[in-house]
Amino acid sequence: MTPDLRARLLRALEAEAPPSSDYDLVPEWVPAKGARLRHAGVLVAVRETADGPTVILTKRSSALKHHPGQIAFPGGKVDAGDDGPVGAALREAEEEIALPRDAVEVLGALPPHETVTAFEVTPVLALVTRAFDPVPEAGEVEEVFETPLNHVLNPANYSIQSRRWRGQRRAYFTVPYGPYYIWGATARMLRALADRMADDPN
Repeated sequence: MTPDLRARLLRALEAEAPPSSDYDLVPEWVPAKGARLRHAGVLVAVRETADGPTVILTKRSSALKHHPGQIAFPGGKVDAGDDGPVGAALREAEEEIALPRDAVEVLGALPPHETVTAFEVTPVLALVTRAFDPVPEAGEVEEVFETPLNHVLNPANYSIQSRRWRGQRRAYFTVPYGPYYIWGATARMLRALADRMADDPN
């Protein structure tokens, strides 16, 4: 593991930056009254490769009821037996892509991200410390892929698009990579990481 990469990510965790949400680009958006936020954790897993560091992402199954075919981090809601969002992120990563817990070094957590679907999602920033064979969870994950870290850290690769959702116009970040359309909460959390690392001299 390159010490410089680890140090850069640790500095990103310490950087001052506001929390993110799905409402950032739509300040007039009106959340549902009485919505109770459910807690979730996702794993922002960074892996070093011969071509440079990457971030591991998944393409959700097109057969799923919620968010079919969308690009997402491994992760999910916090269950009763989890050690908070970190535990949920590690458990889900093991279930969804067969990433062993002992192959992950958790560096820390970024501020929670609130979604329009009433989740408070904690992005858990981590390093993959050894090789593993990704195995998509049948029925839930269609594909596991990696995008270069430098791609998602470059603000020039982001655009803002919009669509109508539940009767309101919703604007959101996108950061496409090859055939993968990365958008919504996943893109917003990646942009939050990019913003934290924007002034890093390395």
